[in-house]
Amino acid sequence: MDKTVRGAAEMTAAMTILGTIGFFVVISGQAAIDVVFWRCAFGALALFAICAAQGLLRRWISLRQLLLAVLGGIAIVINWAMLFTAYGEASIGIATAVYNTQPFILVGFGALFLGERITATKISWLVIAFAGVLFIVQAKSGANRSDGTDYALGIALALGAAFFWAIAALLTKKLTGTPPQLIALVQVCVGVLMLAPFVGWSELPDTGVAWGALVTLGAIHTGLMYILMYGAVQKLPTYLQGAFSFIYPVVAIVVDYAAFGQELHIVQLLGAGAIILAAAGMTLDWKLVRRKKQPASTL
Repeated sequence: MDKTVRGAAEMTAAMTILGTIGFFVVISGQAAIDVVFWRCAFGALALFAICAAQGLLRRWISLRQLLLAVLGGIAIVINWAMLFTAYGEASIGIATAVYNTQPFILVGFGALFLGERITATKISWLVIAFAGVLFIVQAKSGANRSDGTDYALGIALALGAAFFWAIAALLTKKLTGTPPQLIALVQVCVGVLMLAPFVGWSELPDTGVAWGALVTLGAIHTGLMYILMYGAVQKLPTYLQGAFSFIYPVVAIVVDYAAFGQELHIVQLLGAGAIILAAAGMTLDWKLVRRKKQPASTL
């Protein structure tokens, strides 16, 4: 099989798996903190086996690398907790769409901390994404729904999750050369240590469905997904990696509708579409306005 085709298949599978994460979070029936803890615990087991099989546990990392990975792990754990809570407040599809504002936050961090330049095109995409968020927020105006959930809180949590994802990504940029599977292992181990004191140990899941969902989140959505995603990254050019990443929010919206009958209103669809389009445009460096070539001067 052609290298690029195989990479495309792996990235498609990874993003499809990621798009179903909200479904397993919901059917687990557990509080967000508990879900994140068990995802980290089962994910640590899966990633430990992966790293051991690949000989990565014998690799020495510096104290600085370990510290950066730990800080990234703290940000990732907060990110997961906020996103999983947002699912129950705003819906899986809406939370995932708003969560995809993360590339814009990362661009802002790049400008503030890495001296990267923000172009007019990036600002234009940011405006479109911001308009998409406003569409989604205005769709329900932050009012509490009859089931006791808070739509505006869900939007805020999804934005907060995107913020902490960008922090983790910024820290990971400083770990170039460190095997990503090893970074992920450190991060989930941090999650286990962080959250163990807050887990409802007296109210553990009592059904096979709940435990099955938690094991799936750790083994499949963390372990297997990392294998597929990092395998694809090694085979695909950067622009294709970005293109395939937008399978994730689309799958999440479809799963939300198919599994829970969550229909998006037209304004919400427009908002979600604007965010996904803007994130794709900025990631893939699409130009909103193409400059006309100046005619060659003649003497």
